Amino acid sequence: MDLGFQQAGYKLVWANDFEPPACDTYKRNLGHHIVCDDITRVELTSIPDIDIMIGGFPCQDFSMIWQRGGITTNRGNLYRYFVEAVKLTTPKLFVAENVKGLLTANKGAAVRQIAKDFAELGYIVDVDLYNFAEYGVPQLRERVFIIGVRADVDWAFTRPEPTNGPANYVTASQALEGVTRIAHNNEHQNIADKTKRMLALIPEGGNFTNIPKTHELYVKGMISHVYRRLHRHKPSTTIIAGGGGGTWGYHYEEPRSLTNRERARLFGYPDDFIFEGTITQVRKQIGNSVPPPAATLLAAHLMPAFSAKLLANHKPIVHSIRASKKRAISASAQLALISKANLA
Repeated sequence: MDLGFQQAGYKLVWANDFEPPACDTYKRNLGHHIVCDDITRVELTSIPDIDIMIGGFPCQDFSMIWQRGGITTNRGNLYRYFVEAVKLTTPKLFVAENVKGLLTANKGAAVRQIAKDFAELGYIVDVDLYNFAEYGVPQLRERVFIIGVRADVDWAFTRPEPTNGPANYVTASQALEGVTRIAHNNEHQNIADKTKRMLALIPEGGNFTNIPKTHELYVKGMISHVYRRLHRHKPSTTIIAGGGGGTWGYHYEEPRSLTNRERARLFGYPDDFIFEGTITQVRKQIGNSVPPPAATLLAAHLMPAFSAKLLANHKPIVHSIRASKKRAISASAQLALISKANLA
């Protein structure tokens, strides 16, 4: 999301993440202003005056793929650091991103509580589900945006109109065109012969359910992501950040898992954005992220909230935070803040 806002003309000046590989990626591509530490140890009162906050709090406890505890868990409750940062800094706007499962976690109580917490701080809150394929991303990725506008701001948020539909979605083959020429993050994994044999039974666009029940390689009781192959004429289905065998996402033509550069292409990352870390660590960084094209479109859509005079000679300044409790596996949260002082 930070990259998308930067591409829309915002300037990133401060960031936080608790995972060293993600911090290294940030430094390489977005700047050395990132602080690598746990959000629970960050002194939120040290955040400067800001105008806009963007980010995502941990999603695993809201995801429909995994066992969900929602706001009843320590990790699920990390959203409160986002709320506290909004309370302390009173930005004009905030944008929080999370998984589709947030809408149904705790039988709907989680999203109601989160929206209530922000509303009690004096924000008009909009909660809506977005399919990023409708905004030019070659991936059928559904995510929730919680967008708040401070009540005294003379601007009302309206959902940006989709730019794409089923007739003109960006397809996997379009996204991956020429990808083999990119050197960085394009390593191939070693694929077991058994996996190759399984993939030979699965057509493009299919998954493990295409393996005949009578076949020796038949597997059952798995989620739809398992051994899912791209379809060249359709956007990718959701690219996930982690998981065991069969969850890596597979090429529509070749019997292999996707490379991280291919995953990055399916998110809309530019080829000169280089990820740091092992194949697994980079996969996690990509899978946990917001597709930059969608973030760029949203960032541009929010620009009118700032006066024309304000934007005439100054670019908004973004501070971002991505953090998590270290004891919570794969938990992460990200906030981005825009400094008032630099806009004055």
